[in-house]
Amino acid sequence: MKILAFEFSSPQRSVAVAQPGEFHEALGSNEPFAMIDEALRDAKLEREQIDCIAVGLGPGSYTGIRSAISIAQGWQLARPIRLLGVSSAEAIAAQAQAEGATGRVQVIVDAQRGEFYLAGYELTANGPREVEPLRIVSAAEVTQRATAGETLVGPEVTTWFPTGKTIFPRAAILGRLALTRTNFISGEKMEPIYLRETTFVKAPPPRNIG
Repeated sequence: MKILAFEFSSPQRSVAVAQPGEFHEALGSNEPFAMIDEALRDAKLEREQIDCIAVGLGPGSYTGIRSAISIAQGWQLARPIRLLGVSSAEAIAAQAQAEGATGRVQVIVDAQRGEFYLAGYELTANGPREVEPLRIVSAAEVTQRATAGETLVGPEVTTWFPTGKTIFPRAAILGRLALTRTNFISGEKMEPIYLRETTFVKAPPPRNIG
């Protein structure tokens, strides 16, 4: 299976083409379609040859994740293609393992409002295994974990916790994870991982000014 992977949940955006034993990645551009073209060109593939699109669903940049989902949805409307959603937290843990981390890691992602997304993973020979489900926690809890010597990893973790290690989720790792998955979904069911309830404030009715 030839997979095109989008990881736009962090400040380091990336696109990759993944197929068994082969990965091609484009990093850092703010123009998604330029990165898509670069990754496809490096893989010597045309868009029509892609079988599946995998999207990093976050948590992270809501705007970036929505952009990736929109591209995947539009692609599926234009062509019969499979879609996969993968947790960006799991991708961070897998990237940490690829960069030499061992044992247990705590994935930390900014949730705004002075809070953080946290998920615990055990890095095993078969890849990351979730041992603490993703949730939103206070800065105080993350500080306690850092003080206790737990390994903190995440895209901007050192901004708040200097003992942590900066790890970005990468599209190549996302594609590698996706190669083992078969839980395909339709475009309309693909949603960002966002643990807060979305609230909308209804605008007041217009007033007549006489």
